[in-house]
Amino acid sequence: MAKNQKYLIYADRLQIERWLNQGLKSPTIAKKIGKDRTVVWREITRNSGEYFDYCADHAEHFAKRRASKTNVRKLVKHQALRDYVVRQLIKEDWSPEQIAGRLREFPAERPDGLTVNHETIYQFVYEVEPWLCHKLPQQRWVRREHNSRKERKPVIPNRTPIAERPEVINERAEVGHFESDSIVGKRHKQGLSVQYERVIQYIKLHRILNFSATETLEAIQATVASLPDSFVKSFTFDNGTENVAHEQIGLPTYFCEPYSPWQKGGVENANKLIRRYVPKGTDIRKVTDLRLREIEQKLNNRPRKKLNYRKPQEKLNEYKMLH
Repeated sequence: MAKNQKYLIYADRLQIERWLNQGLKSPTIAKKIGKDRTVVWREITRNSGEYFDYCADHAEHFAKRRASKTNVRKLVKHQALRDYVVRQLIKEDWSPEQIAGRLREFPAERPDGLTVNHETIYQFVYEVEPWLCHKLPQQRWVRREHNSRKERKPVIPNRTPIAERPEVINERAEVGHFESDSIVGKRHKQGLSVQYERVIQYIKLHRILNFSATETLEAIQATVASLPDSFVKSFTFDNGTENVAHEQIGLPTYFCEPYSPWQKGGVENANKLIRRYVPKGTDIRKVTDLRLREIEQKLNNRPRKKLNYRKPQEKLNEYKMLH
């Protein structure tokens, strides 16, 4: 009985992976395993891409998930909507939730008048187009849990604990309250100082040559100077030694409990977004100032769920018009 040329089994995928590693092209591989060349080409294209090579185990996993679904997915059925979603994932680095929210809140941007749920986008990526996995917020095949850490005593002088931070800040009832953190470059050769506003979610980036208190203080002062007068009202930090000069800022400052990054979750999330452009291991000395400004502008022009899918830059512009 002749082999079915239209379908692949796990053994076929193992052969495809082996011959791809040997440098063979899809037409040659198709001939060797007795399959239609289009079937093999589609298999390779669907399960490999810019960020990862073809893997038989991954391809088999996704094939089984696709086979278990009998319905035609919305993003497969509607090409214009699919193109919009893929474009925003690839070119604008929007998350599925941001894409779905923007379409829901802004009808004029809907392709063919259609919307899509963020979960549908996730399912489309993982089950139909796995090559897009690395364009998702976490850039992972599988999400991982955070490990707990041991506590240590604070080393910051005259620190005000976050427990004493006023409710107007905790409840995000007033704009101008920032969280601050640092991103480390390759071998600690330069880094980034990141400031994140808790209400409009505006982000500022500054290069720091080292992680001294002086460099961090100058970065924060630059953030304050770049924004409207009296806009910045407070900062929340972790207990890193780069924050020991906090009293020189001239504004109220608050400090998280040791190893409690969730207490300044806004800037932690901002760091994850920045890491999409400046991955761990990047030599920040090679990242130009122009590129840093481009990253900052892109982040501030992403629609945010908590802003009803308005953009931080739009909200800052509104503040400027009212003050």
